[in-house]
Formats: sequence, structure tokens, C-alpha cells
Amino acid sequence: MSDDRTTDGRATRPHVVVVGGGFAGIATMRALKDADVDITLVDRHVYNMFQPLMYQVATGGLNAGDVTYFLRSLRSKQSNADFRHGLLTTVRADERVITLRDGEEISYDALVLANGVNTSYFGTKGAYEFAYSMYSRSQALRIRDELFTQLENAAASVGSGEVRVVIVGGGSTGVEMAGALAELRDQALKDAYPEIDASSITITLVHRSGELLKPFAPRLRRYAAKVLRKRGVDLRLDTGVEEVTPDGVRTASGEFIPAELVVWATGVAAHAEVAGWGVPQTHGGRIQVNDDLTVKGLDRIFAAGDIAATDEALAQLAQPAIQGGEHIGEQIQRMLAGKPLKPFEYHDKGTMATVGTNAAVVQLPNGFTMTGPVAWLLWVFVHITSLLGNGNRLSTLTHFFVRYMWALRKRAIPIVGDVRPVRPNGDRAPEKWQTEKAE
Repeated sequence: MSDDRTTDGRATRPHVVVVGGGFAGIATMRALKDADVDITLVDRHVYNMFQPLMYQVATGGLNAGDVTYFLRSLRSKQSNADFRHGLLTTVRADERVITLRDGEEISYDALVLANGVNTSYFGTKGAYEFAYSMYSRSQALRIRDELFTQLENAAASVGSGEVRVVIVGGGSTGVEMAGALAELRDQALKDAYPEIDASSITITLVHRSGELLKPFAPRLRRYAAKVLRKRGVDLRLDTGVEEVTPDGVRTASGEFIPAELVVWATGVAAHAEVAGWGVPQTHGGRIQVNDDLTVKGLDRIFAAGDIAATDEALAQLAQPAIQGGEHIGEQIQRMLAGKPLKPFEYHDKGTMATVGTNAAVVQLPNGFTMTGPVAWLLWVFVHITSLLGNGNRLSTLTHFFVRYMWALRKRAIPIVGDVRPVRPNGDRAPEKWQTEKAE
């Protein structure tokens, strides 16, 4: 990063701090690529995880590395950018200074809050303790590992001998997860686990609403439900979850649905530390912003992406985050030039979700909708091209080719998860010969 400084150590160029290396944060950085500013990107992780394909990692379709991008690699393409690995704990807006958890203080001329959100369990009893959420790479890997642990148990007839998965939530994440698990059961696991009868692997999707994919057109909702049912997913619509237990979920009506694995795929809330930043918050702890994406009541602070709550609610998807980040980059340049800020205008480019191989839904802004194989191919193209880095695109394309091409997918063994070792102390316990000195 170029770092022109005066004799007393102060930076001579305006300093922009971007908190969060997701869609909105990276879009802000890129919008400032040619600006006469220094940028510091701060993130609690050292990587960007492509969330729209997180469920593929959780179901063994992709390696975590396929959809993970090293944030420091962004510096090679942008000379005015730097990176700090850290967690933002406090914001002193009057001094234009932020503090990270390790005590480091960073001054700014403009601050962008784009740190995303976390899972909300809506106060459901036992959900935090016993359900698996999917908002980070480690969470996706935990789901994958637990899934394969249960498969190994079933193959050895340990416990119930069944693998029952309950997915809570009928939005895009829940639908895509259910479709991927159904494919895993019906195709890849037949050769890998011949000991397991396919009928003992059950997938149940529980959704409080009467329809799946509420942001989509009614015909797309019906299509998604039809495909999932055809692929053996048990849909429990108009069904709320009252409690999650170690061995299943209890619905609001009192019914108990047994499960070896419960995946929580609904609800978002701000990370806990946001409450200490001194920013105005609304439902779910999200940050309130004006129509130009400045944080209400605070000077030189912006917010975008899932964490930002606008008066006109936007879908918590990639496009609103990307466009919001680009808008903020433009407004920072206007602000530093002494020009008035402009309101953010979102341009709907459409939305899509997949239900499995050759089955997807696409909704364009002009009202045109699409389903089936063509929609699925479009979904594949958009998601691969949206990945950061050519290596990620090539690796993901290769795995998709093996998993989905008709001649290969019937025998496409999934990427295996880590299964708890048989030995009590795991693989860390050395054999006797390993501790003896060789003569």
C-alpha cells in the first residue's frame, strides 16, 4: 500500500477503513481502486467465503478451498489497499478512531461497516445448543463432518441405524440444502454406503410459512416444492419449531420429529459486538442507515450489505450488497471532494435458487421467470463467474462437472468429511514404537 506520511507520522492521503471482506466490503474497495486514498480492510477472518455455495461445502460437493479466497490477495490487484486481521470492538465517531480486540487503534476519514450478520435462532429453545447453522466456513465443515459421522454410524448399525436430517427454514438456503442432500442420498451414497438402505436416510424441511421461497413468484414457489417432494424431501409447511433437542425437533403443535442432524437455515441477526459500536440498531440488531447509506446520526460512517437496514427493505442477497458497496465507494469520493451525497438506487438484476441438478428457479426484474435445466445452467454460470479468483472458478467448475454431468454423477463420490476417530484419544495418541528412540 502506498503510505505517504508527514514528518509527524500522519497519513497525507485520506484513510478509508472497510470492516468486512464480504460482497459489500470488497465492492467498496474496488470502487476506490483509482481514488487518491489509502484503504484498510478489516475482517475477523483472513478469507472471503462465497456464501451462496456454502451448502455445497456442507454436503460434500465442494472443498472449502474452492469457495474461499485469501483476502490479502486483493492487495496484489489494488496498490492502495491493506489488510488487518482483527475484530472491531469500539467506534469513537467523534475522534474518527476504531479499536480492534487486540487493542490496535486505527484512525479513519471514512468508515464502512460491512461485516455481515450471524444466525438468529429467534429464542427457540435448544436451537443454539443442538442445531447447526451455516454462516461461516467452519460451520459448513461441521455440518459436513457430522453428516459423515452419522453415515458411518448408520453403516455400522450404531444407534438408530438411520440418518435423519431436519432443515429448519424454507428460504433459498434451506431449499438448496434440501435438494443437495436428496441428490447425495439418491446418487453418490449408493456406491459409497451400500450397507445403508436409502429409505433410512430421510430429509425433512420444516418451514413456518405455507410456501417456500417467499421472495419468488408463486409459480416458482410451487415448482420448488414439487421438485423437492419428487426427490423425496418431506415438506412440513405451516409448521413452526418450538424446541430443538439432541435427537430432533419439537414443532409448535407438539409433534416430535426425530433427527440425527438439525440444520438451522433461517433468520439473521447482527453479531453481538455491534451493540458496542454506538450505532443505531433496529430489528435483529442491524444498523440503521439513511437513503445514501450513511449511518443515521453519525458523520463519515457508512454501512452496506446484510448488516445495513434501509427504510425501504432490500433482500439480503449478493446484488444489493455489491451495489451498496459500489455506491459507498462513489459517495466517499464525493464526500472527500466536498460534493453532496446521492441516495442509493438499487437496480434489481433478478434472483435465483437451485433445487438440484437440472432444477432451478430464476426471476428477472421484468417479471420473466424460468425453471428447469436452462435455469439451472444459468445458475451454474452466474455462481462460477461470481467467485473471486480464477483458481476458485476452475476448481469449482471441475467439481461441478464431476458431480453433475450425467455420465459421471451416478458414481460421483462426495468430498468426504472428517469422522470422529475410533480410538478414544484420536490419531494424536502415539503408538509405542513412535516414542522409542531408534538405535
